[in-house]
Amino acid sequence: MKTLDYTKLNAEKANELVKSLQQLLADFQVYYTNLRGFHWNVKGNGFFTLHAQFENMYDDVAEKVDEIAERILQLSGTPENNFSGYLKVAKVKEVGNESSADAAVKNILETLSYLIGEERKALAQASEAEDEVTVALLSDYLKEQEKTVWMLTAYLS
Repeated sequence: MKTLDYTKLNAEKANELVKSLQQLLADFQVYYTNLRGFHWNVKGNGFFTLHAQFENMYDDVAEKVDEIAERILQLSGTPENNFSGYLKVAKVKEVGNESSADAAVKNILETLSYLIGEERKALAQASEAEDEVTVALLSDYLKEQEKTVWMLTAYLS
């Protein structure tokens, strides 16, 4: 028995959405690791501000990883749970020991730009599938991320 039997979502459309969510899961896992590295390694003028901000950001991303994985399960998929699997498909690339505050913030902005684009695609799929739960989840992510982009852009200005 599957969850989809009760939620009345189209299995074929849900399966396509799961593929998009799997991509987001892999990308968010790499993003999380990059944020941890920025938190540990950032130096310079913005250290106190960014050290705390990067911790807030990776905590937020960890929550998103869990939500995405659970949504995949709710759509009768199986979330990837190995980092080697994430690295095979993630489009977000690992960052080495970056200590420059500006370089870290620029990387985050580039990553968010990519994630926002992928979330908009998945949101369109979810809407097509009449999956209001995934639409709401991704809409919430977009609202938060657009504000973060605005704030990080202001920081670099």
